[in-house]
Amino acid sequence: MANLASIPKYLQQERNRLGAQLERLTHALSVLSGTTNRARRTISAAGRARIAAAQRARWAKSKGQKVVSIATRKGRTMSVAARKRIVAAQKARWAKWRKAQEKA
Repeated sequence: MANLASIPKYLQQERNRLGAQLERLTHALSVLSGTTNRARRTISAAGRARIAAAQRARWAKSKGQKVVSIATRKGRTMSVAARKRIVAAQKARWAKWRKAQEKA
């Protein structure tokens, strides 16, 4: 009779063990098939070039070679006339805002 009482407990333990093993197998399959829930991001060619240049610089530094500087991103230049137009437009916006504040 004592053996019959321990059978359900043993079966419960076995079911828990198999469930954990099945979970691990499911996770391994999802990793292998690439069906993770992460969203894939794309990177621009310029970003990829910066990463590659940084890695080359790290390798050069570790090998004791001359470190080639990583080219920084060139900013856009604005013509003087364009800058003046922007300043004039901003001054007009502020004047309009101040006038509205006086009325209120």
